[in-house]
Amino acid sequence: MTSLGIAVLVVEDEPLVRMDIVGELEDQGFHVLEAGNALEAIAILADNPVVNVVFTDVDMPGGVDGLELARIVRERSPQIQVVVTSGHRVVAETDLPPSVKFIPKPYVPDQIIRTILHIADPK
Repeated sequence: MTSLGIAVLVVEDEPLVRMDIVGELEDQGFHVLEAGNALEAIAILADNPVVNVVFTDVDMPGGVDGLELARIVRERSPQIQVVVTSGHRVVAETDLPPSVKFIPKPYVPDQIIRTILHIADPK
């Protein structure tokens, strides 16, 4: 765990996009885990109870999108905060589970960092 004490799971199917935000988060002192789709993310969450925040894209391969992942996370682990992003869809607040944030792409990494710091509850 890093000095911030905040673990973030980044779920993004585009490797370059994922690599970019993972690097930005690590540079800011977050402990970062990565998944290429929602099913990988669910497996990672089952093995890593230290995750504080899931940052997920909406549109991903594998049969489970980011909105469904957000619902699963909120149901199974309500202590984990979720931030959803998309460059293809505008997601209304009514489409999101309670307390889930939406940030449209293209996002500025500082916006993601500020949001995570605001919502995270390190243990």
